[in-house]
Amino acid sequence: MEISATRQEPVAFGAGEDANMSGVSWGAVLGGAAGAAALSYALVILGFGLGLSSVSPWSFTGATATTIGVATILWLTLTQIAASSLGGYVAGRLRVKWPTVHTDEVYFRDTAHGFLSWAVASLLVAAFLASAIAGVLRGGAMATAAAVGGATAVAGAGAVKVAGDPEAQAYYVDTLLRAPPGAPPGANASVAPTDAAQLRAETGRIFAKALVIGDLSIADRAYLGQQVAQRTGVDNAQGEQRVDEVYAQLKQSVENAKAQAKQAADDTRKATAGIAVWMFISLLCGAFFASLSATLGGRHRDTFVHGPRTAHR
Repeated sequence: MEISATRQEPVAFGAGEDANMSGVSWGAVLGGAAGAAALSYALVILGFGLGLSSVSPWSFTGATATTIGVATILWLTLTQIAASSLGGYVAGRLRVKWPTVHTDEVYFRDTAHGFLSWAVASLLVAAFLASAIAGVLRGGAMATAAAVGGATAVAGAGAVKVAGDPEAQAYYVDTLLRAPPGAPPGANASVAPTDAAQLRAETGRIFAKALVIGDLSIADRAYLGQQVAQRTGVDNAQGEQRVDEVYAQLKQSVENAKAQAKQAADDTRKATAGIAVWMFISLLCGAFFASLSATLGGRHRDTFVHGPRTAHR
C-alpha cells in the first residue's frame, strides 16, 4: 500500500478569511455614527443657546440679523466638521484589522467607513431635527407663496383691508372731509353727527371698491365731490379735485405696501435659499472630514494594536 506524499503549499494566515469577510464593520460604523449624532445634537443645542443670548428684547441692541445669520452658518459648518471628524475617527479606529488586504484597499475601506458613519449620523440628526428643519423651509415656502399670490392680492384683498378698516382709512377720510384752510369756525357744523358718521363709512366703502377694481368710477367721483362740497363749503369742481387727490394718496399707500410685501417675501426667499445652500456645503464638509478622520483612525488601529492576529478579529 503506497501512501501519497503530496506536498501542500502553506497558506498565509487569514488570506482566505479576509477574502470571504465583508469589507464593512457595521459595529464600528454605528458606533461612530452614534458619537457623531450625539456631539452634533449637543453642539446644535449649544448654538441655540448662544444665539438666544445674543438677541436682546430692547430695540437697537444685540446682534443684527446679518450677524446672527453668518454666525449660524459658521456654527453649523463647525458642528458638521467636529461631529463628523469624531464619528469618522471612531469608525476607523474600531473596525476590524485586515492583515492580508492590500494597503490601497485598506485605505478605501477606511474612507468608506467614515463616509458611512457620516451618512448614518446625518440621517439620525435629520430624523430628530426634522420638525425644526421643516419649519425653516416651510417658512420660506410660505413667504415665497405670499410673494406670488399674497403680494398680488394686496391691491385686492389687502387693499380692501386698508380702506375698509376704519383705523386704516380714517386719516384719508379726515383729509377728504376736513374744512379747507381759512374756513370760518364751525364750517362743518351744518352736518349732523349721524349723517357725518354715515358719510365717513360710505366714503370708506367707496374707496375700498375703487381699490379693488383699480379706479374710482365717474359716478362715485361725482358723488363724493358733491358730498365734499356740501361738507366743506367748496364748489363741486374743487370737491372732485380733492377726491382725486385723496384717492391718489390712498392708492399710493397701498402700492407702497404691496412693494414692501414683495420685497420682504423676496428677501425671505433669498435667505432661505442661501441657508439651504450653506447647509449643503456644511454637509459636504462633514462627509469629507469624516472620511479623512476614518483613514487616520484606521491607521492608528493598525499601528498601535499589537498581538496575535487572532486577537485582532
